[in-house]
Amino acid sequence: MVRLKDIAARAKVSVMTVSKALRNAKDISPQTRERLQALAAQMGYVPNTAASGLRTHSTRLFGLIISAMTNPLFARVIMAIEERAHEMGYELLIAHSLNNPSREETCIRRMLARRVEGLFIFPAYRPQEQSAVYDELLARGVPTVILGPKAAFCARFHNVETNDLAASQALTRLLLELGHKRIAFFAGPAVSPWAIERFEGYRRALREASLDVDDALVFNAGATIEEGATAALQMVQENPKATAVQAVNDLVAIGATETLLKQGLRVPQDLSVVGFGNVLVSEHFRVPLTTVRQPKYRLGVAAVETIRKLIAGESPPPQRLSAEIVQRESTAPPKA
Repeated sequence: MVRLKDIAARAKVSVMTVSKALRNAKDISPQTRERLQALAAQMGYVPNTAASGLRTHSTRLFGLIISAMTNPLFARVIMAIEERAHEMGYELLIAHSLNNPSREETCIRRMLARRVEGLFIFPAYRPQEQSAVYDELLARGVPTVILGPKAAFCARFHNVETNDLAASQALTRLLLELGHKRIAFFAGPAVSPWAIERFEGYRRALREASLDVDDALVFNAGATIEEGATAALQMVQENPKATAVQAVNDLVAIGATETLLKQGLRVPQDLSVVGFGNVLVSEHFRVPLTTVRQPKYRLGVAAVETIRKLIAGESPPPQRLSAEIVQRESTAPPKA
């Protein structure tokens, strides 16, 4: 392994001079700095960031905790966070909670053990109003940004989120404008604020149209393709005479559509289907899905800007970004 003193010996300068050159210190001439940096690269020098962190008390690490990398929602969010963190000179550590609060607590404590200088967390939502590990984060003063809406246990943290309520309301309005009156809603996890907001948007749009929420049209569907398929099968069996389905996310909508097609129903001729999220597969699904395009990349950028301000000692306001509807082939007016 090439060390600073090896570079210094080759260049016939002091170790301190090499160190300053590699740190871009101002009290060294540009010519010397460029020569020593070129020599270090030629010799294959790789800085020991752990040792540097011990000296400077800075690890230059951010932590990111999400439910799972398999969730297509996170790809562009992670890309934006990693790109902006890289520009700030930070590396990004990623861990998966699998939506399990106990595992999430372990992930947070491991991040703290690595002395991360900031945390981005998509929470594992739970009904409890308090969480010991989130209280510990507050006590330690670790800059933390919640990715998504806040719940009681993480209410004191800064967050960035999509305005899910307004977007869901607009999606229901679209179906109403197409002429649908019997709109089924495939609801998400009851403890998740994002799922609650999307149902509330649906409810408000119906109320605006002087329609009541019919409990026979509301189905518990979770958040996965498999759960969407199960909810669709239940709806077909119960036959509440829906002409459209509004799903809590794209995965549920895709699972539901697959089941409806297998049951001999046509989308959108017999039933219109809409999702939420605009994950990549929704555009290339066999019935391209009408959905809400969440500003995933902008969410990641906003999260890093928020943590940058927290590190600087500022108190940035929460950010609630607007989303837009993408209308594709899964929606049409109801049959006469």
